Amino acid sequence: MRFAVGYQLPDEDEEPFVEIVGDHADRIAEVYFPWPEMPSGRSPMAVRDGFVDWTAQARVESDLRALKALGIRLDLLLNANCYGGQALSQALANRVCSVIDHLYETVGLDIVTTTSLAVAHTARTHFPGLEVRASVNMRIGTVKGAECVADLFDSFTIQRECNRDPERIGELRAWAEANGKALHFLANSGCVNFCSGQTFHDNLVAHEAEIAGTLNVGGFNPMACWRYFADRAHWPALLQNSWVRPEDIHHYRDWFPVAKLATRMHANPRRVIAAYCEGRYEGNLLDLLEPNHTPLIAPYVIDNSRFPADWFERTAACGKRCHACAYCAQILQQVLVDWGH
Repeated sequence: MRFAVGYQLPDEDEEPFVEIVGDHADRIAEVYFPWPEMPSGRSPMAVRDGFVDWTAQARVESDLRALKALGIRLDLLLNANCYGGQALSQALANRVCSVIDHLYETVGLDIVTTTSLAVAHTARTHFPGLEVRASVNMRIGTVKGAECVADLFDSFTIQRECNRDPERIGELRAWAEANGKALHFLANSGCVNFCSGQTFHDNLVAHEAEIAGTLNVGGFNPMACWRYFADRAHWPALLQNSWVRPEDIHHYRDWFPVAKLATRMHANPRRVIAAYCEGRYEGNLLDLLEPNHTPLIAPYVIDNSRFPADWFERTAACGKRCHACAYCAQILQQVLVDWGH
């Protein structure tokens, strides 16, 4: 299994991301990255509380050239959930073409990942040699869903909730092979499966620069998962999500050429990359996920070494009717450890 990892623009006191990737270059196939000051599926990379890092673009381009020299494919993220009134505009199309053309010339771009059908159409029309990939946030998890937009995309990062459903993955894989498409999956999401707040949250992120400069409603956490897991009764759901343990990643080799790792906002990307490349991890499982909900269950952690040997087999074969099943609640008692004592 090889991996696609999310680029971080490090601060002066942080380890260069290129060094982390370089230490695992034989296992890393792709690096995905946003473009400074453009909205994406995470917070803007070069803007924080109104302050702009004017050196960001030059630093990003330098890092991308170094990554390309390692033989790693580069994937531009144009995956904001919302582009507002510009969503169908010629101005957005011009901006997309301008960025892609610049990256073609300066670093050698290979892929564009997007949630926008308009952006996909623009990239496909003007850059026919570029791979266009459907973002995981499009939540494409069925053959019908993939067929609907097959004319726009060369590859698909499948819906997170499919990760523990071998039958569904097999169907998608067979369709992809028959239609000349590629499949990918996100291995370490900490998000709640079937989150009712995902669209709301993704829209907030797309407009984060505007929201940060606005007087917003107080006393309300808009992140559904943080409110949900604040109640200990809901902690079994931490095990019912889409993440795949490093020890189980090998089960996916026949389905996917590349597994995506969420590291763009992670506090310790080296830890995540090393764990999945090595196929094992001793520590708090939540520390490998993005988002990481450890603060909500502290001083407890989920000890990755305490999972039963048949965890993958049991969760891959279950009926996914979590509200009517006690298995994960039982396993939580086994893996939940108070590291404060």
